[in-house]
This record gives sequence, C-alpha cells and structure tokens, in this order.
Amino acid sequence: MLTGLPVILVLALFLTLLVRSWPLLSTKPLSQLLSNQAWLPAEGQFNFLPFISGTLWVTITALIIAVPPCLLVIIYLSEYAHRSIREMMKPVLDLLAAIPSVVYGVWGVLVVIPFVLQLSLLTHKYLGFIPILSSNNPTGYSILAGSIVLAIMIGPFIIAMGFEVLRAVPDGYRQASLSVGATRWETIKFVLLPKTVSGIIAAIVMGAARALGETMAVLMVVGNVAHLPASIFDPAYPLPALIANNFGEMLSIPLYDSALMTAAFILFILVLIFNIFASLMLRRIIQRVAV
Repeated sequence: MLTGLPVILVLALFLTLLVRSWPLLSTKPLSQLLSNQAWLPAEGQFNFLPFISGTLWVTITALIIAVPPCLLVIIYLSEYAHRSIREMMKPVLDLLAAIPSVVYGVWGVLVVIPFVLQLSLLTHKYLGFIPILSSNNPTGYSILAGSIVLAIMIGPFIIAMGFEVLRAVPDGYRQASLSVGATRWETIKFVLLPKTVSGIIAAIVMGAARALGETMAVLMVVGNVAHLPASIFDPAYPLPALIANNFGEMLSIPLYDSALMTAAFILFILVLIFNIFASLMLRRIIQRVAV
C-alpha cells in the first residue's frame, strides 16, 4: 500500500490539474493554446507559447552555464581531490542546495542584475550584429539573469548526483586501466566516463527538471514580460512565474482560473517527462556498472 502511494499521488495530481484545466481545454484546441502568442485575459485569449518559450530559454541557458563547470568539479572531486577536500565539500554543497530560493533571488537582484545590465550594454555595443546577444532592454532583468541564478541553484544538485554516479564505478576498473600504463586522465576519459555517461546525463536532466519548476528566484530577476524573447538579454515570463504572480488575482474573469491550471498542467507534464527520462538513464547506468 505505502509502496504505491507515490504513484497514487502522481495520478491524483495529474487528474486534479486535468479536471481544473478542462474548462479551457474544452473550449479551445490545445494546438492553438500552445502555438499562439496573445495573452489577454480580459479578452478571453489565453495562449501559452510566450511562457513555454520563456521557460525553455531560461532552463537551457542555465544548463549551458552550469554543466561545464559542474562536470569539471565532479571529475576533480571524484578522481583528483584528497579525501579531506571531499569531506569538506559535501556539507558545502548541501548548504548551497538548502538555501531558500528567495535568498538566491535577492542576491540576483543585488548582484546579478547590475552585472547583466553592464554586460548587455557592452555586447550591444560591440556584438550587436549577433541577434541572440543584442537587446534594447535597459533594466538587466532578463533571461541571462534568471539563468545565472538558476545555474548556481542547480549546480550543487548536479555535482552531488554526478559525483555519486562516478564513485559507483568499482575501483577495479581504475586499477586495471592504470596497470596497463594509462594515465589518470586517460582512465577517466576512456574508462570511467563511457561507463557513467548515462548517469551523468541523468544528473543533468534532473537538474533541468528542478530548473523548470523553480519559481521565486527566477520570478524576481527574469523580468516577467509575456512575449517571445529573441536574445538572452530580453526579459521572459516562465510558466512557474506566471502561476505564482497571478494565482488568486483576477479570478472573476471567465476561464482565468482554468488558464492558470492549464499552465500548471503543462509544467507538470514537462517536469514529468524530464524525470522519467532521468530515471531511465539511471537504470541504464546501474545495469552498466553491474556488468
């Protein structure tokens, strides 16, 4: 009974969100809701393309920022660091993961926003011919600001999970590789990483799933403008920020409550897909290591 409780909870969440979303889904085709840009609740137009686009922009940019340094830290802690350094870093990573998101958001407003604003001015001046790096946004509240904050938030999670995956490889593989003359880096590159690539990808995907659902920190720095962004310096409006900003407001407007529940339903499906993919990758790495 208790074993099936998580499955029951997932089904309950799915059905609850679907029922609450149905008034909107029954009046407009899902393809229209996902492909149109207009978000005008007073006129009965509830379309989610700008919010889905903002969510993906922020998440993908955060992963681009976070993954390379996280991989280097994982390799260093697993294969090069002294045991005392590993023992010191674990509580530090746990502490970073436990800091409330609103604290990261405040830090983002005070530190990241001014930095991004200055960077935006420089890139617009010298690299304005590259569309993704050119924007007229004068505030600093942007996709890049949200992505930097998100990258710092999901970094400890990716590092901790990737470290455990890499350390799960038996030492016999390392010793066998070193005994035939391979260097430590060659052992990592040709033995350990191929053996654990699925698990490391799963750690990255789990980090992306967490980034998809992050609300408060992103809401405080991303700008919250419902349009399709064209640059990392443009503001955006991710789905979690839409729900957090508007739930409980303007619910006298017909279908407005259902529209917010539809946004939550879309976000739930996205996170569920990411988590299922990560679970399948973890199962694959467990099978590889067991061979």
